[in-house]
Amino acid sequence: MLFAKNTAAAAFPLKAVFMETHESLLTPLQVMFVVPKRNFKHAHDRNKLKRRMREAYRLNKQAAYEVLEPSGKKIIIAFIYTAKQEQLYAEVESAITKLLGLIVKKAR
Repeated sequence: MLFAKNTAAAAFPLKAVFMETHESLLTPLQVMFVVPKRNFKHAHDRNKLKRRMREAYRLNKQAAYEVLEPSGKKIIIAFIYTAKQEQLYAEVESAITKLLGLIVKKAR
């Protein structure tokens, strides 16, 4: 259902597909991270990129929680790594921060 609705935003090297849900989630955001096998053949490369994305999300999610918790809105997000080559952690973190800001802004 998340990919059928297809509300998306992009910030290189990531794309975020998201939707608001009325499910009873424990937290305001439920997130998944995707690195396609087509671009990164080895599992250790995909896992390294997913770890970078998870860490950037972990460090920047609190600002989104502070906006979403009072309103009671729940959002499901899929972060998809779109670059063909491995990017530095700083670039991934800036993309996550930018995308979280856009998603929260649209959810208001």
